[in-house]
Amino acid sequence: MRMIVLGSGAGGGFPQWNCRCPVCSLAWDGDPRVKARTQSSIAVETGDGHWTLFNASPDLRSQILATRQIQPTGLRETPISAVALTNGDVDHVDGLITLRERSPFTVYATSQISAVLDANPIFGVLARDVVSRRTVELGKPFSIDDATIEFFGAPGKVPLYLETENLTIGDTSGDTVGAVVKKDGKRLVYIPGCAFVNDDVLARVEGADLLLFDGTVFEDDEMQRAGVGVKTGRRMGHVPISGPDGSLDAFKAVKVSRKVYIHINNTNPILIEGSPERRAVEARGWEVSEDGLEIAAGEAASVHDRGSTAA
Repeated sequence: MRMIVLGSGAGGGFPQWNCRCPVCSLAWDGDPRVKARTQSSIAVETGDGHWTLFNASPDLRSQILATRQIQPTGLRETPISAVALTNGDVDHVDGLITLRERSPFTVYATSQISAVLDANPIFGVLARDVVSRRTVELGKPFSIDDATIEFFGAPGKVPLYLETENLTIGDTSGDTVGAVVKKDGKRLVYIPGCAFVNDDVLARVEGADLLLFDGTVFEDDEMQRAGVGVKTGRRMGHVPISGPDGSLDAFKAVKVSRKVYIHINNTNPILIEGSPERRAVEARGWEVSEDGLEIAAGEAASVHDRGSTAA
């Protein structure tokens, strides 16, 4: 099973277009210790030459241009056979509009996430006679090509634009999900958004060949201290990496062959190669994803030949 990180950044990417926080400033000033990142999405080869996108970021067109494996193979033929959505956040659904040129594929989502698409007429540009939508239930495996996928409720919340005074953070009914992908005897677990690590998340992750997990913020109050926001990581639905109940400690006893942080916010110092925070996560066996990281589950990782149209 092969997986490519199309985008490793959180909403807004890195550097964020309007931000001069300490980490973004390094990128704007050309510091070689940081690399630009587009917004979070991965592609998994679910069949021979067939790829499923997990989330469709606003940067999807540039990600396709940079990734030869998902570039068109014929007059109007694409290797992209499906898109699986883990929530209704803008940075995970906006890219669907890029896929509007009448090429057939299937969108897989829970009823809550499907309702977000159905309620917004702009997604009608995905012609229903070409692009099918399939609503899937939590805990019930389904097939895409040669792979088996299962969604499970990850502690999360509704998208920002649907928040009300009665907001619940940590809900697991289907607004935010994790995805388990099984193929070729390997198991990948993808959880780009998670408010806290509960027993169900730990059980889903145990024994996985590859875990891609929410690395949005290093410290819970990171955005507040950087002066760029008033919300904590947990308030945004993202467990911090460090601190009490952070993901570093939460997963310390879990056996996973490979652990990779993804969906990394522009304020997060793990983006800086050699930083104390970066060294801290690497010392605990975690990797920090970057755009173009290609992993064959159970094998070494490499950055693929980005931008090449050659096979």
